[in-house]
Amino acid sequence: MHGFDFKEIQEKISDSFRPWQRSFQFWVRATNIYTGYKVCQLRVSLVKDAKKQEQMWERQHEQAADKIYFMCSDLGGFFLKIAQLLAKPDMAPAAWVRKLVTLCDQAPATPFDGVQRVLQKELGQTIDEIFETFDEKPLGSASIAQVHKARVKGNKMDVVVKVQHPGIEKLMMTDIRNLQLFALYVQRTDIKFDLYSITKEMETQIGYEFDFKREANAMERIRHFLYENNKKSPVIVPRVLRDTVTKKVLVMEYINGIPILSLGDEMARRGINPHGKIAEAAKQKILNSLSRAYGQMILKSGFFHADPHPGNILICNGPEVALLDYGQVKELPDNLRLGYANLVLDMADKNASRVAQSFRELGLHTVAKCENEQQELLRLAQTLFDTKMPAGQTVLQPFADDSSIKKIAVEAFPEELFSVLRTVVLLRGLSVGMGVNYSCAEQWRSMAEEVLFASGRLTRDVNGTSRRRASLRSLRAGC
Repeated sequence: MHGFDFKEIQEKISDSFRPWQRSFQFWVRATNIYTGYKVCQLRVSLVKDAKKQEQMWERQHEQAADKIYFMCSDLGGFFLKIAQLLAKPDMAPAAWVRKLVTLCDQAPATPFDGVQRVLQKELGQTIDEIFETFDEKPLGSASIAQVHKARVKGNKMDVVVKVQHPGIEKLMMTDIRNLQLFALYVQRTDIKFDLYSITKEMETQIGYEFDFKREANAMERIRHFLYENNKKSPVIVPRVLRDTVTKKVLVMEYINGIPILSLGDEMARRGINPHGKIAEAAKQKILNSLSRAYGQMILKSGFFHADPHPGNILICNGPEVALLDYGQVKELPDNLRLGYANLVLDMADKNASRVAQSFRELGLHTVAKCENEQQELLRLAQTLFDTKMPAGQTVLQPFADDSSIKKIAVEAFPEELFSVLRTVVLLRGLSVGMGVNYSCAEQWRSMAEEVLFASGRLTRDVNGTSRRRASLRSLRAGC
């Protein structure tokens, strides 16, 4: 008769209760944060002095920042991704950004014995049997996995070994479903924006991140596209070691570089003025490389890396840019890829009269609650899908009372477009953080024209004037 393994039984019981515990913690904390803002909103409405109103909101942002920080820090997992998204100087109040930016690289690491168990289970061999060297201390740990520097036996090339945290998939999917319920409530009570569809796309995309075989395929596909379609790829994409890829382990080329968030410190260490002409030129080159790569991936290929947060970007010699982590990728159907190309032209040309048609073509349904509908639709498009900040602004608060989202209700937002929106928002955050204000729509204009010409949706008349042909979808929508 076999004895009971009480420790194993205890761990199983604990694991079964963890999703419930996390759900309870999320709802208690999220309700507290939300209620704080509603109370502040009521108090501000009773005050007439604009300066006092601003001070009241700033105090509220400071209080909320602490609460959001501890919620994301304590729960980890998916909420670290939320912190990454919110810690952008163009998207959130400054108090939030100051607090949450410190969380972006603070995911707890799996102990080394846990890493060894995952590797042996996935690869069928011990670490010593596969690797010549293997650093026990991880280079970094993120919400889903951590990475270690190593060298495979019989290969002199340094590699990075990406190992998935045990049990993380179940917890993160619980977190996402809680966020979906919260999004449904908020969009019905406060924000007339289809937040639920966005969270559904997040569920789909993050679900893909748990399959490292899929990530390896995506990395190779994007690397092939960028290296084949340019004399020199605008970004460096690591090579995959195919023989050591499983669902939970990924081995790839090691890229030597510094994190983009450390660029200012590195310049100062080298005696370069971070605000001087040399630094500004370097920043422009970095952003130009990233933006060119993304323009090509989104508009020309339709298959793109959808997670350009600072932790996934390294600055190498040159300054060359390396793009890491291909867990979140997206493939746009041709109708959305070409529809977005049309919208890029509208934003680049500030053509307010055509935005409504481009929105219809994309399946983005809006209801206007203002008189100057065309101009507000253009503002909405720029808020969602362009990187350029309005003159004199360094913070973009899309849900403020005077924002276009408050004036134009977004009743349907195609899930597939969320990855484009998120990518643009992250690129905007990078540019604001580096002190460079640029328009991706203006930079991508020539690419948009090129793909529209190739598809037959854009033609030139005898005078050389470009003319656009409406898609069948937009014609039907206008009937």
